[in-house]
Amino acid sequence: MTAGREADGYRAGFACFVGRPNAGKSTLTNAIVGQKIAITSNKPQTTRHVIRAVLHRPNAQLVLVDTPGLHRPRTLLGERLNDLVRHTWSEVDVIGLCLPADEAIGRGDRFISGELAGSKATVLAVVTKADLVDRKRLAEQLLAVSKLGDFAEVVPVSAVSGYQVETLVDVMTRYLPPSPQLYPDDMLTDEPEQVLVAELIREAALEGVRDELPHSIAVVVEEMIREGRLTKVYADVYVERPSQKAIVIGARGSRLKEVGTRARQQIEELLGTRIYLDLHVRVAKDWQRDPKQLRKLGF
Repeated sequence: MTAGREADGYRAGFACFVGRPNAGKSTLTNAIVGQKIAITSNKPQTTRHVIRAVLHRPNAQLVLVDTPGLHRPRTLLGERLNDLVRHTWSEVDVIGLCLPADEAIGRGDRFISGELAGSKATVLAVVTKADLVDRKRLAEQLLAVSKLGDFAEVVPVSAVSGYQVETLVDVMTRYLPPSPQLYPDDMLTDEPEQVLVAELIREAALEGVRDELPHSIAVVVEEMIREGRLTKVYADVYVERPSQKAIVIGARGSRLKEVGTRARQQIEELLGTRIYLDLHVRVAKDWQRDPKQLRKLGF
């Protein structure tokens, strides 16, 4: 425990962003922490794991919990991701409902707002992607959002431009409970390295095939071996059908090679070492609907 961190006025606690898929939750989490913790993409349901990112301030510690988007489930995986979201809601101090500035409020937003109405946490409305609209449109959206529910505050932000990101942190911190420090000063996330590495590989694998198979890709890191300044990563990329395997590998392995190059750069940034990456593509038939396969893949 750092000296003075139990003094009067110090606050610490958990917060999460919720919202329908692709509302900008993961991008905002990364912008607040100042480092890539959660993977992002323009496809819904990119986030599959709950990842905790720790923001350290002199007077507070904000632990951001990145969650999957709440959605209408079509598979067992979808049902489990929704359960994960609701479980997270029940355990945090502050919830930020993310609503994009450039999209009209829809049924999904109303549904989630209704679900949050009985929450014991402080609920804020966060109007994301403010950089995509002009001031008039933003003002209209802020008014519409304020009528959606009984929010403690409504805050517009842009994770891309940085607009009001610090203001949002100030607001969230204000609603945390008085508490001693929860994590050490040097901790940015409590997520195991292997999970973060697997997520970076999945993000790279999604890059070229989002339209064909956005939800069918899963990644498991089987082994990581450190040898001096080199880290060897052995990972399997899982898809649901042989035809999808062919898409991920590409002609003469060209696409898989691109995935490896892209992922290796990101992993080297994360771990600070040179990376040898060994990737294999495997078929796990209909894994999103199979309880046994889901367990094997960590869901």
